[in-house]
Amino acid sequence: MSEYRTETDSLGDIKVPAQALWGAQTQRAIENFPVSGQPLPHTFIAAVAQIKRAAAEANTSLGLLDATRRDAIAEACESILNGEVDDQFPIDRYQTGSGTSTNMNVNEVIAALCKKGVVDVHPNDHVNMSQSSNDVIPTAIHVSAVMAVKERLIPALTHLAGVIYERESLFSNQVKTGRTHLMDAMPVTLGQELRTWREQLVASQTRVEHAANELLSVPQGGTAVGTGINAAPEFAEQFVKFLQHNTGYGFSAMEHKFVGQSAIDGPVALSSQLRGAAIVLIKIANDLRWMNSGPIHGLAEISLPALQPGSSIMPGKVNPVIPESVAMVGTR
Repeated sequence: MSEYRTETDSLGDIKVPAQALWGAQTQRAIENFPVSGQPLPHTFIAAVAQIKRAAAEANTSLGLLDATRRDAIAEACESILNGEVDDQFPIDRYQTGSGTSTNMNVNEVIAALCKKGVVDVHPNDHVNMSQSSNDVIPTAIHVSAVMAVKERLIPALTHLAGVIYERESLFSNQVKTGRTHLMDAMPVTLGQELRTWREQLVASQTRVEHAANELLSVPQGGTAVGTGINAAPEFAEQFVKFLQHNTGYGFSAMEHKFVGQSAIDGPVALSSQLRGAAIVLIKIANDLRWMNSGPIHGLAEISLPALQPGSSIMPGKVNPVIPESVAMVGTR
């Protein structure tokens, strides 16, 4: 059995690994962009799959796609969402600016999965129906960001603020030195410092949530340039109806889709608030490191749990590894 098969696109023939679910356009992108070795994360690919499923359902509701193909596409998307074919999305994240390579990668994999189920589905004509990379990828940025924030970040920040709140009353009478410029200042309580961290976390969480909610408005339906060419006028509203149902989030169709396709104001605003949340976490991490420093020649005001040995040559040394890790993540 040959290790490769031949696929054909508008540029001609190209060899593709025999067992790969992707096709010619994906293979060209693999060869064109050997940049970082970092493919797009599962969360982003899953967002594209959500878009493909909702688009298929919308097209069927408009009489443009038959129910058999809709169901096959939906089943293939479910496999992607479940992480069953993560190795089929190898394209580097530093690729064509429009994300066409990733859009076609997902289209080709979905079509191949459908054909495995003995349903003839074409990556362009059926999976990509009423869409363009130019509205799919911006919409995927919105969808993946909303889901990551609401399903991972917000619960984590809420949990952290809750844990800090539980500690505040325990240390409400524990008086310690306050500092400015790292020099001794007026007394404060450890409880007051803990409350400060919590208030910062809650405020940053609120700002992140507001920025994420702005991304619930998506440009899907604008197709190539925002005009909606090659899509039915009703497509966008039908699409968000199914996207809402499938994800559980209140997505809506952006009224002037040019905005979401020609610029990334909304994602940039969210990025800014994520940076703000990171700064809060770095501040907390550094406060913990300072107060834990020592134990002989540092402040030694608190003692963090010993989680692992801190040195290969200094027995007994223990480092504040969790605050250090948080600080590194925050600066990434």
